[in-house]
Amino acid sequence: MSRNHPIIAVTGSSGAGTTTVMNSFQHIFRREQIKAQVVEGDSFHRFDRKTMRAAMRDAEASGNRNLSHFGPEANLLAELETLFRTYAQSGTGKVRRYLHDAEEAAPFGQEAGTFTPWADVEPGTDLLFYEGLHGGYRDAQTDIARHADLLVGVVPIINLEWIQKLHRDKNLRGYSQEAVVATILRRMPDYINYICPQFGHTHVNFQRVPTVDTSNPFIARDIPSADESMVVIRFANPKGIDFPYLMAMLHDSWMSRPNTIVCPGGKMDLAMQLIFTPMVWRLMERRRKGNGKLKSV
Repeated sequence: MSRNHPIIAVTGSSGAGTTTVMNSFQHIFRREQIKAQVVEGDSFHRFDRKTMRAAMRDAEASGNRNLSHFGPEANLLAELETLFRTYAQSGTGKVRRYLHDAEEAAPFGQEAGTFTPWADVEPGTDLLFYEGLHGGYRDAQTDIARHADLLVGVVPIINLEWIQKLHRDKNLRGYSQEAVVATILRRMPDYINYICPQFGHTHVNFQRVPTVDTSNPFIARDIPSADESMVVIRFANPKGIDFPYLMAMLHDSWMSRPNTIVCPGGKMDLAMQLIFTPMVWRLMERRRKGNGKLKSV
């Protein structure tokens, strides 16, 4: 954590909706004229697309059928922690991009599924914003979570998460149904061991819960819409959270526990704006004053 160079991290698995949260934060950054260094978690994968496929084949040949991007073996987690630590100390660090498709790769003259060269963090940024799989990761050797001034978890219930991943990977990335299902199965041990524990370290969790039948996600024709879901928002430390204000602003919301508010799915973006704008203000005010850490964001 750093008063001069704050870090906001959004963590969640593939298909969880972390990109939606990133868009909400970008609205806040634009409105408040905050210059953010954006870091995508995919850029800290250990292998590019071709090399990852080869690594999975080799792992499977040796009896390991569960090598995935969710686990530490396929990621540069020590390097990610180094980025968080050096940015918190001095506002510097090394970053790169992962080029998902031909459109992203074209400006760089590279193939899809490759990384851009490592480069310095852009000078003069107000904060670092991370969105990816491991913003709250912690083990015996690596503690990425401790560097985040604001750590947000995005956790739809598992069937909804699978529906979102199936539709995204099939419709936007061209994978077959069988390939996506195989990926889900291969990742399950790493999901349990390395993704789920992160949500115990977050400051705020957003969990979308559908109000329609998702009992068989593999035959779902559509992703449940925002109006067909509720959002459960849990605060690790509810001190300072103005729940009456939030319930007044978020129509049809209620508190299910002393640290939890539930609102209609269509209000998720508004809820994020209402919750995170004051938190970002406090981080920026702390940065300007340079008078120590916030006890709670």
